[in-house]
Amino acid sequence: MGLTFRELKKTELITIKEINRSEIIHEIYKYVNGVLILKPEYCVVEAFDPKELEYIMASQNRILEEGGKVIGAFDNDMIAGVASVENKKRGIRSEYCKMDILYVSADYRGKRIGHKLIEECKKIALDFGAKKLYISATPTKATIDFYRNEGAVITEEIDSDLFKLEPLDIHLEIDLT
Repeated sequence: MGLTFRELKKTELITIKEINRSEIIHEIYKYVNGVLILKPEYCVVEAFDPKELEYIMASQNRILEEGGKVIGAFDNDMIAGVASVENKKRGIRSEYCKMDILYVSADYRGKRIGHKLIEECKKIALDFGAKKLYISATPTKATIDFYRNEGAVITEEIDSDLFKLEPLDIHLEIDLT
C-alpha cells in the first residue's frame, strides 16, 4: 500500500463520497459536569447520509474559498481518508483553528492514516498561526479514543457557534506549541 497525502483541489472534493464510512457503534461518550461518561448505544452507520454529504461538500468548498486546506490520503487513485482545517482563528485569544472533518475509509482504518492526517492538520494550523487545533468530534467511543490517543483533551474554551451546531459532540483541542 503506497499511500500519498496531498491537498485536494475543489474539483476533487467529490471524491469524499467514495470514502466508506461504515462502522458499528456500541458506545458513545457524554460530557457531563466536566467528566466524560461512556454509555451503551448501538448504531450501524452504513454510508454518508445524502444530506450530510451535501453539507460536508458545501463546507469543504467554503473552507477552500476562505483559504483553508483539505488533505486527502490516497492509495494510488483511491481516496482512503480526508481531513480539513479552516483558515480562521477562533477563541477569545484567536488561538484555535478548527479541524473540520477527518474520515478514514473502513478498509483503511488501523493503518495510521488518521494519525498522519492529524499530523498534516497540525502543520497546517501552525502555518495559519494557531496555537491549538479545535475538534468538534462525534461522540462515539472509537472517535473520542482515537483523538485522545493523538493527544487531544477536552477544550479549555468551548466555541459557542460550534456547540450550537453540534451540542452532542465532544469538543476537544490539541496543543500545537
